[in-house]
Amino acid sequence: MIIGYCLFKTELFSVNLSDMMQSRIPGLLKFGAQILYLLLLLLVGLRLIGWLKNMLSKSFCRMEMELGLRKFLISLATVCMYTFLALIIAEKLGFNAASIVAVIGSAGVAIALSLQESLSNFAGGIVILVCKPFLVGDYIITPSLEGTVQDIGLIYTHLLTFDNKMSVIPNGGLANSSITNVTAENQRRLDIPIDISYDSDLKKAKEIIFELIDTHASVLHEEERLPEVFVTALGNNAITLSARVWTATSDYWTTKFDLLEQIKITFDREGIVIPYQQMNVYIKENPAQSKTDRRKHK
Repeated sequence: MIIGYCLFKTELFSVNLSDMMQSRIPGLLKFGAQILYLLLLLLVGLRLIGWLKNMLSKSFCRMEMELGLRKFLISLATVCMYTFLALIIAEKLGFNAASIVAVIGSAGVAIALSLQESLSNFAGGIVILVCKPFLVGDYIITPSLEGTVQDIGLIYTHLLTFDNKMSVIPNGGLANSSITNVTAENQRRLDIPIDISYDSDLKKAKEIIFELIDTHASVLHEEERLPEVFVTALGNNAITLSARVWTATSDYWTTKFDLLEQIKITFDREGIVIPYQQMNVYIKENPAQSKTDRRKHK
């Protein structure tokens, strides 16, 4: 009796298991097909993202885009493409894509408010990299300091000052301030003011300066860059001459220092006086005090 009951239960369990498997198999097959579809979608999406990244990189190289801006744009495009792929996969899994976008937007607003100053510097870095007011290696003058640009980052710009100190400037303030790019052009005009005495020979002084300029190796003599020497002021104690010459930007300071030295040496040799300020002090002697001092001395 007991054996028959057990056999009946076993047969009933087998029937129920068979029915359950038959009812679940279509669902399992559908779930497996969906998983395979998502994996295929993910693989295709990753391959497509890699292909687009290579295409963007080659396009930016052909455009000769700044390295920092190129890296930033490729990173930004990669994040956007990965986010778009993740939203597609999430929607296929049954999640609401609109809700996910809303959550991401809210988180972005919160992050932007907390990093407002950094985002300002970040935006300034983008402006500098896109508009290119200066490049790496340029010598620039800012309201606070001046130096040679060593690196242009997305947040900070690094300047090397003339005394070999590294300065870091936030890009936000740098993008919104006046900047003088000293080395933007290949040539620069050099103005040298020279004072001579009223007793000196003016024409001779101009001839000396012209001769020194004409024989200097770094002075340019192009049609629109001819040297000039003229009187700019008649001061109280001196006549001011100005020598205006053009030279290569890289030779600016050496040309200026060399011309100043040669002008001084030649003027001294040719008797052209360069006046300097001096003060004569006259002491008036008191006669009564002078007699008293002489009596004490006796």
